[in-house]
Amino acid sequence: MVRFRPFRGWRYNPEVVGDLADVLCPPYDMIGREMEESLARQSPYNAVHLEGAEQPDWQQPTHLRYAQAADLFKEWRGLGALRRDPEPSFYLLQHSFSYQGQTISRLAIFGCVGLEEYDQRRVLPHEFTRAPAVQDRVSLMETCGANFSPIMALHRDTTGSLKPLLAEVMNGPPELDVTDALDQRSILWRISQVGQLEAISRLFDGQPVFLADGHHRYEAALQLRRKQLQGGASAIADRAGEDAAGKEAAGDFVMMALIEFDDPGLMLLPYHRVVGGLPPDTLAELERRLDEVFEAQPVEAGPNINHDSLLERLAQWSSDVKVLGMVGPQGKNASILTLRAQLDWRDWGPLAVAESWILEEKVLAPLLGASLEEHVNYSHDHQAVLNQVASGGQQVAFLLKPFPMDHFESIVATGQRLPSKSTFFFPKLPTGLLINQLEGTL
Repeated sequence: MVRFRPFRGWRYNPEVVGDLADVLCPPYDMIGREMEESLARQSPYNAVHLEGAEQPDWQQPTHLRYAQAADLFKEWRGLGALRRDPEPSFYLLQHSFSYQGQTISRLAIFGCVGLEEYDQRRVLPHEFTRAPAVQDRVSLMETCGANFSPIMALHRDTTGSLKPLLAEVMNGPPELDVTDALDQRSILWRISQVGQLEAISRLFDGQPVFLADGHHRYEAALQLRRKQLQGGASAIADRAGEDAAGKEAAGDFVMMALIEFDDPGLMLLPYHRVVGGLPPDTLAELERRLDEVFEAQPVEAGPNINHDSLLERLAQWSSDVKVLGMVGPQGKNASILTLRAQLDWRDWGPLAVAESWILEEKVLAPLLGASLEEHVNYSHDHQAVLNQVASGGQQVAFLLKPFPMDHFESIVATGQRLPSKSTFFFPKLPTGLLINQLEGTL
């Protein structure tokens, strides 16, 4: 169903840029101002100079930043800091990271996926986006003519043919092996044999891909393509000429890294909720609404409450039981909340499989209405959430379980989108391993 194609990736040249660990960075939406400045100091070639950080003020003029990134991309190519591979390739990444004291690895195949509108059901989203954030990425892609970071997407190896092919690739020498500042190890192989390229492309002809991380970047690529197609007869003629020559226009594709649903290193973590700024009467109403939906089981707690006392307790419950943790200011009134016996979450539809949906749709949204975003914040760092309520900076923390992966696939496949901040695919892929140029042909 999807068009998955090899491309000629631009990669850093260590003879010019030095240690590759110094030039990698997280995706832009994980980079705050302090991290951006730290990464920029780390190396003049760090990918953050191209990728930038997520803008806290979307109204702030940023055209100069896009132009600077485009100038740097051109300059680095001229200096040989970036080199383009001579022939179209797929790229296999073994990405290793630490989680709760264990080293975990996953495999991702980098290639270019043909841009498809969502209604074609070939590229499947699971969350909604914000227009200003999409426009930021449109401007960056249009000005620079490149994808600097990959979209993370999921696929299913229905035939089982991909695993032995990838194992064969991994028997050969890698193009790079680097451990970055986040202690994440990236081993990259390039796949350029024609037979292997054709086999990989064919494997994706009959299946969709599920967007995991990078919805804003995907929708930005869609918008840019629409804009270029509306650019006039000359653009259309150029495209027709490329098709006649048997080439595919690079602007019709976007760089993705595809991970198999059954990869043991695929980690889906929860986003926790923290509520603050509520006046006493609204806080009392929150407690009343929670009591209508959930039964509370108090747990011992104090200022130093941590995941050992709540997250591990949540994990002990069956996936059929809708359960979450709640902690009040200074770590008081900690409770395990379970859905009341007289309520059946199945009556509310398939999205109610997630505690995040129940909490927001049955408690927070009816209570807060349009002020929901003003009073509710989200974090995948449970300890940060607990620290906020322990210090009194926020009033109530809700700790959640991960969205069930099997339900993720079945729900998204039907065209539904999940509640905001339902999923955190951990960790996000590093930026700077590969750059995809959007000009010309693949």
